[in-house]
Amino acid sequence: MMKKSLLLSLFAAVALAACGSSGEPSQKLIVAATAVPHAEILEVVKPMLKEQGVDLDVRVFNDYVQPNDQLVQKQVDVNYFQTEPYLDAYNRDRKSDLVTVAGVHIEPFGAYSRKVKSLDELREGADVVIPNDPSNNSRALILLHNAGVIQLQDPKNALATQRDIIANPKNLKFRELDSAMLPRVLDQVDLALINTNYALDAGLNPTQDALAIESKDSPYVNFLVARPDNKDDPRVQKLAQALTSPQVKEFIAQKYKGAVLPAF
Repeated sequence: MMKKSLLLSLFAAVALAACGSSGEPSQKLIVAATAVPHAEILEVVKPMLKEQGVDLDVRVFNDYVQPNDQLVQKQVDVNYFQTEPYLDAYNRDRKSDLVTVAGVHIEPFGAYSRKVKSLDELREGADVVIPNDPSNNSRALILLHNAGVIQLQDPKNALATQRDIIANPKNLKFRELDSAMLPRVLDQVDLALINTNYALDAGLNPTQDALAIESKDSPYVNFLVARPDNKDDPRVQKLAQALTSPQVKEFIAQKYKGAVLPAF
């Protein structure tokens, strides 16, 4: 009898460990993300989701292509790393139909240099590196337009390219590199236009180190993204609610001190 009672107790303990506080069995949700700040924010919501019976499995990537590719291939359930213009460009180029679920935060895009202390000091023919993906490529050019360094034909065009530059007074020489590579070449170039997640990961402080930075009303919100077939999945909706909770807003404010801004 004692053995039977012990076995029942062990079974109950295992069953309880597999459940959230609601008593329902935990269900895994796999999310692809870049390291900073996305994976850090996801760590904040892990306990919140655990209480709701969702076991969050965060898989960290250091590029902007694989998180979408793996979502399309159903190797992950959702991803959290990108802006809507980037997603639109990916869907157009890959003929996919990924969809946004919830806007979470804004990462003001910045221009960085270790050779000059202001954009006015840029030399004639300066070497400038910008992201090579369509969305962030345009974002870099728009930032330089707004800073008065170049002039674009239409600065509101979210997919502007170098062909849209109509004035380049300092004859800047642009090179396009993978976004993750930009912090690594900062010492070798005159100016690098870097996404905030990679800037933070490289130890840069956007609010102090950037020579130019997007304003707080930047339209480039980072979204939780899913497929059409699972965007309404209760697990996905619970994650969306957690990512737009007061706890996350407070964490973003305290952790990043203006380098990352809540979008809700």
